[in-house]
Amino acid sequence: MPPPAVPEISEEVLHESIDARTETLVSLRELGPPDLVHLLKQNLRNTVKQTGVYHHVTGVDASSSASLAAYINTLTYKEHGQVATHKIVEGLYCCYNAFSRLDMRVHVTIPGTVEAYCVDERGEKRKATDELWLETYLCSVLRAYSYADDGSGDTIRKIMGVRRFNPVTNTETEHRFLSAAESLFFRGWQLGSDSVVQVPNNVSNHLTTGLLKYFYTTGRFTSGINLFEKLRSQNVEVSSLLSKVLFMGNEEVQGVRILYQALKDSPMDYVMLDTQAEFLLKKASAAETPAQKEERLKMALGCADRSTIAAPSEFGTWARLAQVYVAMEDWENALTILNSCPMFTYQDKDAPVMPEPKDVYLPTLPETRLEEIDSEPESRYAEQVDPSLLNLRAASYRGTFKLAYGILTEMTAKIGWDQLLKIRSNVFVMEDEYRTEKQDSVPQAQSTKRNPSIDGLRGTPEPTTNGDQTDEEEADADDEKADDEKSATDTDSVAPTLTNGNGEGGGVEKPTHTIDPGEVKADGDNSATTDEHLSRLNNKRLCERWLDSLFMVLYEDLRVYTIWRTQMAQYRAQSMQYKKSAEEWEILGALAERLQHHDEAAEAYRACLAARFSPKALSGILRSFEKQKLTRDTIAAVIRLVTWQYRWYSEFSPDLLHTIRVLIEEEGAVKVRSIIQATSLPQNVLDLTHHYAALCATFRSSGTDG
Repeated sequence: MPPPAVPEISEEVLHESIDARTETLVSLRELGPPDLVHLLKQNLRNTVKQTGVYHHVTGVDASSSASLAAYINTLTYKEHGQVATHKIVEGLYCCYNAFSRLDMRVHVTIPGTVEAYCVDERGEKRKATDELWLETYLCSVLRAYSYADDGSGDTIRKIMGVRRFNPVTNTETEHRFLSAAESLFFRGWQLGSDSVVQVPNNVSNHLTTGLLKYFYTTGRFTSGINLFEKLRSQNVEVSSLLSKVLFMGNEEVQGVRILYQALKDSPMDYVMLDTQAEFLLKKASAAETPAQKEERLKMALGCADRSTIAAPSEFGTWARLAQVYVAMEDWENALTILNSCPMFTYQDKDAPVMPEPKDVYLPTLPETRLEEIDSEPESRYAEQVDPSLLNLRAASYRGTFKLAYGILTEMTAKIGWDQLLKIRSNVFVMEDEYRTEKQDSVPQAQSTKRNPSIDGLRGTPEPTTNGDQTDEEEADADDEKADDEKSATDTDSVAPTLTNGNGEGGGVEKPTHTIDPGEVKADGDNSATTDEHLSRLNNKRLCERWLDSLFMVLYEDLRVYTIWRTQMAQYRAQSMQYKKSAEEWEILGALAERLQHHDEAAEAYRACLAARFSPKALSGILRSFEKQKLTRDTIAAVIRLVTWQYRWYSEFSPDLLHTIRVLIEEEGAVKVRSIIQATSLPQNVLDLTHHYAALCATFRSSGTDG
């Protein structure tokens, strides 16, 4: 397999990209940005004139200065399709060590010497030791998995010019990776964790996330079991990770037994309790009888409830409990628990912050040329998009808000929007009923004999100030009201019907606001009658502002979705073609998928692909093919996605490798290779997917024996 092409981003000022990287070291909070490779090129005719170019890379072996210097040397072999007008005279490879918060650097002069050193957050040079290289190597492997694209192209588009390699290509490199992970395992919390984890610990951090993703992708479950068995002897907490790998490898009985024994020693370990709840929830969905399902859900409820007591500040425990209540169809408790979830600000992956480039050169290898893919970049940005589709806020949700929104949409898909609003009004104090109750309590208070002293104690019947609300909250409230007024204006012109999960039609009713908790608190400070007029509402809860906002966002999604489906039905009834741009179809597909209408999502994605190639649309359809076990369609989609990824310098996608591995397990390597080869596409394109199948054979995945 030829390596991906080398993109080149030219600097306006020499070494400005290196200076920019050094300045951002102090602000890095996660695993760090992709590695930076800076090259100094000299004009062959004018040796005084030098140009600085750079690109980013992940997955290169960073175990020593020699391996990084070797990567720079590979860049000097050829000019990648260009006429040789320059030669590379210097190279600098920068690789971030997130354990020690240092940037490891290897400076190569060609021909000449290799110098290895590291730079701290203040920009000062330090000596590079073997221990630091071990940390750097482990970070580089974790980054390769963290920054890999899932097939949709979203990650690839975030950072320009990143070459992505597979950091673990055989059993030898796997041994080195797992050996490094074992020696640094109990320092993994220093790397931070996913945005849904509040406090990183020994079993919830970027290192454990990367390890689990590696085992899930490659199917090397025996290696994972051996690693976590050794680590479990040092700390019982690791039992949760061991059981997860056992569940992945279908060793469920052993996984349950290990969790049972470990919880005897550590009965309030929230990760183990959550692992049990997750397993039971999965088994409940696969139950053969209602009685089995009910029994498993009751057990899951006990585990999930206990995990929230063990870790009340973690989002994951509360979200799991809400999911259990949704599975039990206990909608009121599901909403109540969802309202209790602690929400965190989303912390995105560290990304390089570079100055404006002088020039950008993005070459294409002949091996990646495919007519339907080549037309994608030019047509994508010239399309007209309806503003209402661009303003859907749910599309930008990440972290805890995305997961909470998913639980809300799951409820909506099962019971319908109207029923969800009724349950919401049963659970939470609504603004209109709060004001009604408050007004009813005022005459009772006024009927007693009044004097200035009593008036002073009671406060004014209708407080005019909201003392607890900050300026920022007031601004948020004003923005929300403005958004709601705009939404109301938008909906005046249409009155579509929304079909709920039971196939019943109903109007898309705009949700009313719940009472602002800050206002209740302010009323309590200013009025002695608050307790009295809230007595009839004391069995209801105050809805958190973020959840109230989520209902408004869900309403906006449903409104746009319903308009789309209504218009589609009208056009079909009149035998007319319903026209949208490819970008609009892509957004509508994502919208339908978000609302868990998977057939409609696939329909929109197909319409998008009929207009132009879109990796996001194709990866959406791929998920549908995988669920339906359509082997040939799945392989056809994977071939195109692998080619598109390689076109944009990525030879490695864990999600696509996992798809190929599962296909080989189910159908056998011979059949999968035959289907790939029988596809009527150029051989050079097919070889890219054969490369993924060869990886499975190297790792001796199930199904490759034949």
